[in-house]
Amino acid sequence: MIQQETMLDIADNSGVKSALCIRVLGKSGAHGKFTRCVARVGDIVCVAIKKSLPTCQLDDKKVHKCVIIRTKSPVKRSDGSYVRFDSNAAVMIDADGNPIGTRIFGAVARELREKNYMKIISLAGEVV
Repeated sequence: MIQQETMLDIADNSGVKSALCIRVLGKSGAHGKFTRCVARVGDIVCVAIKKSLPTCQLDDKKVHKCVIIRTKSPVKRSDGSYVRFDSNAAVMIDADGNPIGTRIFGAVARELREKNYMKIISLAGEVV
């Protein structure tokens, strides 16, 4: 579960190393005890770049969009199994939803296929 102020590792070669989640898009806070908006695998978040390479072409002072590809929180699948990763990771995307980088490092969750991120699935080395 990714919420505001969560640090994310960026798992592509866009030049960004880490980013801070500043908004979860497309979600609304529920009424009750837990009222924060949370993002899971396949959701889009707005991020601010915190650490990048000197050759990065993205502007540090602007807000960018990312797709969540891995979470520490377990994801339950329809067959009853769970999948969990070691880190919270995301991939930088442009306005059309295509990844900015040309390579994706590490494994990605199979749930991205259901959300129609086929370009990210094809660039990934392993789909879990």
